[in-house]
Amino acid sequence: MALLHPFFSDKSVPKILNFSPTCSTSKLINRVPTKQKDLVSHQLPFKYNHNNGYFPVRKHWKKWHAVAEEIFGGLSSSASSDDDQDEGVILSPSSQDEVAEYDWTEEWYPLYLTKNLPDDAPLGLTVFDKQVVLYRDGNGEIRCFQDRCPHRLAKLSEGQLIDGKLECLYHGWQFEGNGICVTIPQLPTGANIPQSACLKPYEVRDSQGVIWIWMSNKTPSNAKKIPWFENFARPGFRDISTIHELPYDHSILLENLMDPAHVPISHDRTDFTAKREDATALFFEVTERTDRGFAGWWGREKDRSTANYIPNFLRFEAPCVLHNSREIIDKNGEKNYFSGLFLCRPSGQGKSMLIVRFGNSGKPPGLLKIIPQWYFHQNASKVFEQDMGFLSSQNEILMKDNVPTRELYINLKSSDTWVAEYRKWMDKVGKGMPYHIGHSTISLPKYPAVVEHAPAGFVASLSASQPAKGGIGDMYAPNLANRYFRHVIHCKDCRSVLKAFRAWKNALSIVALVSTALAILVSGRQWKAFLLFSTTICLAGIHICTTAIAMNTTNFIRTHRRL
Repeated sequence: MALLHPFFSDKSVPKILNFSPTCSTSKLINRVPTKQKDLVSHQLPFKYNHNNGYFPVRKHWKKWHAVAEEIFGGLSSSASSDDDQDEGVILSPSSQDEVAEYDWTEEWYPLYLTKNLPDDAPLGLTVFDKQVVLYRDGNGEIRCFQDRCPHRLAKLSEGQLIDGKLECLYHGWQFEGNGICVTIPQLPTGANIPQSACLKPYEVRDSQGVIWIWMSNKTPSNAKKIPWFENFARPGFRDISTIHELPYDHSILLENLMDPAHVPISHDRTDFTAKREDATALFFEVTERTDRGFAGWWGREKDRSTANYIPNFLRFEAPCVLHNSREIIDKNGEKNYFSGLFLCRPSGQGKSMLIVRFGNSGKPPGLLKIIPQWYFHQNASKVFEQDMGFLSSQNEILMKDNVPTRELYINLKSSDTWVAEYRKWMDKVGKGMPYHIGHSTISLPKYPAVVEHAPAGFVASLSASQPAKGGIGDMYAPNLANRYFRHVIHCKDCRSVLKAFRAWKNALSIVALVSTALAILVSGRQWKAFLLFSTTICLAGIHICTTAIAMNTTNFIRTHRRL
């Protein structure tokens, strides 16, 4: 639970120097530093005063802050003109009329964790239902192309790698890393390979352990737009990174991740930081709104006047990045950095892929050192499964009703400010996206997703191989509601752990069977006792292995109880 919502806790907060959300947009989000001097710490131009709110750190920022207050005003003041009788509680349904120039293809999208890219097979992924194939060529370089063979449109992600070349398994056409076809088995001797037998490339970059893709084939890529996260470049900074494939739209995923109000209820006692009795009113203060996103502070209203209380900072950056950062001083006086990063790729209609990265520069507590990473991965999966039913049904209603969220949502000032901000940002840029559902505007896809709606597409999706080579007849058939399919097949560590637990379970089962048989055959009491004790130990080991296997393959099932 803490893995996904580390800023929502009623525990005492250490002394905090300052917050460094994603750093300033111009210096961090939209550039990739090329020199060590670029990795300087960027401080927020605000400090927090428990009585008066926020004020600039230095005098020459006072005028800027005054202008910002006049422009942004905060959602509380903007709601004063609301005619609704509940205007003191509900956010104003009014929306900004401005529309920003935006082209969804001229963005870098988080495609995959570099460490989890398969070494021995191509990987099929999507961005807004555009299918791409990702793999390493013979030189170890990451390549990306449109996921279709120019021969008869077979998916190249269903192919294989031979001597670094990508082979289509339908007719055996092979392609070099530059996308040029070099082998056609059916071509007559001496005949030339058609010039049109080449692949459509996409530019990809590996930055800070994440593979990013530039979706435009018309506009040259802009490397400065690749998000850069300062903390992840710090010496000694450690992180736990996971991938999760989810059965709902990326906009609903982002809503969920920027919604701290649901944590105590939906994730009640998933760990010690979430308790339903801690659900309370929250306060929000928007400090930045641009065509690229928004940022601001939030916290529990009842803690606002508490001495030494520092609120949380959230930043959303186009197209799909949500980032939180902290700089804290531990009990030894050392400065530590913490980041919670969510990279929410829009896979397509009704589906998304999330890369979660939590990291810090401090030394982990002793207990955390002995807990294996795969356990944290499965705990993260459990958190998403707790919300999955709500978010999938929400996705369905939004698509069926075909109206903006202002006509469906009751956004409270004390819980839903970030959700309203995000949907209003969608109003700004929606015309430049394949489809969108904004606060006051909506544009649904012209055509339904084939895989989701057409029988042929459904069969194709079930038949397709995954990174773990699972398909029809496999123990875990492709299914977005299955933890194995949503996470394990995208995680090398969890796949290795699952394989090891299965091997140990089989070995222990054999030993238990043999020791039980010997206990029956031998006559000495001491030998019988020893063999039966060995059987007991093996059965305990089998139980542990079975539990671990279930944690990697079985969904969390919510039990409804009477309180």
